[in-house]
Amino acid sequence: MPGAYERRRFLRWTGGLLLGSAAAGIAGARAAGRTDSMTGTTPTAAAGNGEIRLFLCGDVMTARGIDQILPYSVDPVLHEPFATSALDYLRLAERANGAIPRPVDFGYIWGDALAEWARVAPDLRIANLETSLTTRDDWQRGKGIHYRMHPANAPVLAAAGFDCCVLANNHVLDWGVTGLAETLQTLDRAGIKTAGAGRDRAEAEAPAVMTTASGRVLVFAFGTQSSGIAADLAASAGQPGVNLLADLSAATLRRIAAKVKAARRPGDVVVASIHWGGNWGYAVPAAHREFAHGLIDECAVDVVHGHSSHHPLGIEVYRGRPIFYGCGDFINDYEGISGHEAYRGDLSLMYFLKIDPASGRLSRLWMVPMQMRRFRLQRASAQGTRWLCEVLDREGRPFGSRVVAAPDGELEVRW
Repeated sequence: MPGAYERRRFLRWTGGLLLGSAAAGIAGARAAGRTDSMTGTTPTAAAGNGEIRLFLCGDVMTARGIDQILPYSVDPVLHEPFATSALDYLRLAERANGAIPRPVDFGYIWGDALAEWARVAPDLRIANLETSLTTRDDWQRGKGIHYRMHPANAPVLAAAGFDCCVLANNHVLDWGVTGLAETLQTLDRAGIKTAGAGRDRAEAEAPAVMTTASGRVLVFAFGTQSSGIAADLAASAGQPGVNLLADLSAATLRRIAAKVKAARRPGDVVVASIHWGGNWGYAVPAAHREFAHGLIDECAVDVVHGHSSHHPLGIEVYRGRPIFYGCGDFINDYEGISGHEAYRGDLSLMYFLKIDPASGRLSRLWMVPMQMRRFRLQRASAQGTRWLCEVLDREGRPFGSRVVAAPDGELEVRW
């Protein structure tokens, strides 16, 4: 896990003097929170009791319109069927909710999430980064959408304090293998671990390994073709790419089990992060549920971190292990785009969980609802929070879980 020195060095390397007070504040708050959690004296969280506190979220898309409001921006030209410039997405958002300042500091887009991270002080923060960090122009032909952010804007990820960015998704290769190489290099310089993509198959399959005061956390990341990852984007012995699963079969589970067994030590918490399924709709395929159960039963996985859906799906706690079938988008530039309003794409969730590393079992799971306004996360309204509570409770019931309103606008999962 990178320390404060490594993060400061990265901010200088990227021109981090532009990092505004919001990002600087979260860096200080996070450093204080982590130090306090190690000594059991965090004023805003329960005293350390050996549990590991994780933050998870779904897709983080900091490209297009969001990239254009940050201190550095790539060429806004797009190769999309309906938009020719990333500035089109900025104009849509402003038309919907008002003017957006620019350039903003690196903490701006996280808004109220910064205070939540500082208050909860999770040991680790894990996100699916659905954006290539590159200035390369080798855009993938035959693909309608291409996400990229200027590498010099990478301090926006440091401002969020991400420890691990999952890359096994359908956008990390939008700008070719050279774009992937620059993405990996940029995140490595930031001290942010990656999983699910690499310069060859071995690197793509390798877990991100992170250490907390209470034990290690291993993140294995996988992608599936059902999420839009083309078969030719799979990493191989001599080819960069993503860790693409051929299928969700018993044989695939056996291969994953062997990888986990080779890397795992007693007391490790294992996260399987998987990009699967379509963007819209609440139905969870039976194959996904069977595979998620198999990851826990046969591969000794403690957390199944699913993503790809643009909105949150139902949650299951199986044998004391959480399964997120779809975490939904956490941040994107879709503000002002019409269509699919019934799914409330403006709403997103911060997922927090506590796990006992000795047993691998979940002790608490709660979410903080957020809402996107002017390309900035803010706490969701009371109406938005109620809506999310009702939907998640409805979708979780078939899996044996309930979602209830908790104090301070949080949502608590019960099982």
